[in-house]
Amino acid sequence: MSVSAPSRPTTHTSRLARLAGWAQRHRWWALALWVLVLAALTVASQAVGSTYHNDFSLPGTESQRAVDALRQHAPVRAGDTVQIVVQDPGGVSAPAARERVEAMLDEVRTLPHVADVQSPFAGQGAVAADGTIAYATVTLDGQAQDVPTDDVRTIIDTAQAAEGGGLRVELGGDAVRGAEESEGGAAEGIGLLAALVILVLLFGSLLAASLPIVIAVFAVGSSIGLVVLASHLATIAEFTPPLMILVGLGVGIDYALLVFSRYRAELIAGLERGGPAGDAEGSDPAGVGRSAAARIALDTAGRTVFFAGCTVIIALMGLVALGLGSLQGVAVALAVTVLVTMVSSLTLLPALLAIFGRRIERGVRRRAGRARGPEGDRWRRWAAAVQRRPWAAALVSVAALLAITAPAFGIRFGFADAGNDAPSTTSRQAYDLLAEGFGPGFNGPLVVVVEGNPGAAAPAAGTLDDVPGVAATVAPPPSGDVATIIVFPSSAPQDAETHDLVQRLREEVLPPLSRDTGATFLVGGSVAAAEDFADAVAGRLPLFVAVVVGLSALLLMAVFRSLLIPVKAAVLNLLSVGASLGVITLVFQHGLFGVQPGPIESYVPVMIFAIVFGLSMDYEVFLLSRMHEEWERHRDAPAAVREGLATTGRVVTAAAAIMVVVFGAFLLSPDRMLQQFGLGLAVAVLLDAVVIRCLVLPAVMELLGARAWWLPRPIARVLPRLAIERPTSD
Repeated sequence: MSVSAPSRPTTHTSRLARLAGWAQRHRWWALALWVLVLAALTVASQAVGSTYHNDFSLPGTESQRAVDALRQHAPVRAGDTVQIVVQDPGGVSAPAARERVEAMLDEVRTLPHVADVQSPFAGQGAVAADGTIAYATVTLDGQAQDVPTDDVRTIIDTAQAAEGGGLRVELGGDAVRGAEESEGGAAEGIGLLAALVILVLLFGSLLAASLPIVIAVFAVGSSIGLVVLASHLATIAEFTPPLMILVGLGVGIDYALLVFSRYRAELIAGLERGGPAGDAEGSDPAGVGRSAAARIALDTAGRTVFFAGCTVIIALMGLVALGLGSLQGVAVALAVTVLVTMVSSLTLLPALLAIFGRRIERGVRRRAGRARGPEGDRWRRWAAAVQRRPWAAALVSVAALLAITAPAFGIRFGFADAGNDAPSTTSRQAYDLLAEGFGPGFNGPLVVVVEGNPGAAAPAAGTLDDVPGVAATVAPPPSGDVATIIVFPSSAPQDAETHDLVQRLREEVLPPLSRDTGATFLVGGSVAAAEDFADAVAGRLPLFVAVVVGLSALLLMAVFRSLLIPVKAAVLNLLSVGASLGVITLVFQHGLFGVQPGPIESYVPVMIFAIVFGLSMDYEVFLLSRMHEEWERHRDAPAAVREGLATTGRVVTAAAAIMVVVFGAFLLSPDRMLQQFGLGLAVAVLLDAVVIRCLVLPAVMELLGARAWWLPRPIARVLPRLAIERPTSD
């Protein structure tokens, strides 16, 4: 049996087929247009530069109200801070060391974006008990994300220029961590190289293997140019470009691979029928059968790509429902990446097939001549084996996925701090020095803002000193209508005890003080903000999941005219997402494989859910569209499952392998957030392709039988009809 059913004459020409025909007839214009778009966006984006901005504001939360109060009443205290930590074995207060430190601080005071510098020798508590470690506090004139990276690096270089003669200088703070982050590049290159190797093994041709890579590069390059320009008009986070590359490469190669595989299958089917591609068109510069094969590929796999891309975009746009400013820009940027990737697969790929079609067909002829037996026969036998024991295949696989998911129920949200940075970074060195000299809580102080009665700060600080979990408090002089109390926990910022302390202060300790003094106490600081962000994500997650799952299910229901298939798809996709989060929790939260343990970045789970749910739907749509095609032709449910898996199993496996290596390459990134994304997406795609699509899906479809394609008549009458399969004549 051939890899694709013989092409039948269509009763009409679809829009995608007409699009393919246009791209083939104007192949050089289509290629030139894409080159022009990529070049123009690249030049324009480099000319204007980017203005990425991390917006972690959460209007209405207590930590945000604390920041807003300081900005209004004491703006000099509202900016982020940088700690300049100094160490000298002979004592930082020794005349020689002190003179060097004071001279360095005087120079730092003159630098751009420095609002204030507090010397360790000007007050109490900034010199460690043993006298060898001290810290100066540099207050910036804005939040860390608002201060240009070059200016932060100038502060770092100026401070560390004072080193020598036994004096050691390290710097900490969010601004310093941001300035030290690597821009990466190696991960993307390794992922592309591994993807190329897999494609060469799949198609046996370097030219054929290069086409999906070219599509992905054009799509990702154009998308990044668009987002750089858009960063001047909207808030887009700094970590957006690496995520765009991560998703764009995987999806771009995936979509181009699906279309190209169907094109190749139609060529093979044409060869088996005894012609170049089995049709009898007139003379065509691109080759008689190749032109028809491309139109059929766009009319079938192209529709699959279109609907699959729509599910990914729906899932990403569901992030907007969370109402988190820091994620909305990322979601829109990733959705634009998927959209551009989808358009390039449907326009640029047909043009490239017309240009290189003759050479590709020769490679297909050689490979088909060497093939032993019908293509897809192994997958057909595998599907038959699963169908013989569907209950065992389904139950064992689901049980294994649930076991992998279990650790995710103990996931702890938060944000990585300098304690998770590489030991060689100055931010990590400063973190360790502060913990050594002053205790672990000095790396995550709580900032209690006192409004309404600034005089209440001093007695409140005395009360807070006696609260379990508090190591020390500092109450600087009031500034206008507000005062602040710096509370140093006795535990590290990422410890559960520190987060418990935040809750205790807010719910038990400060409300009585507020009633007694008439003042308003607001608990802020980075630890409190992380707590508020995690609570916001957890509170809005049910709505997000409901929106994404509901819209995706409606789309699948309209496409496949089935009630049970959308339910099955939603459950299976949720299983792959859950297993992915379980693995992330084991590795990054519990420190599996020697990874530095810590919380999971609060926005990683929701981003992974959106991306993985969309990508899982890709494979779902691709596999089920072929099964549905066979079902519509023969009305034989078991045979439809076997043929669907036989014609798509090889491609889905290759596409999944490519995504796994592209995503997995980001484990090589020095950024912990990108490592979590890379591992989560790689694990989800691997489990989805190997366990769900090869075991659970055929088993469940066998158990459902013809009921899988049942749709109640009342729903069928009101539901729009969206077809993926190419219409055929009766």
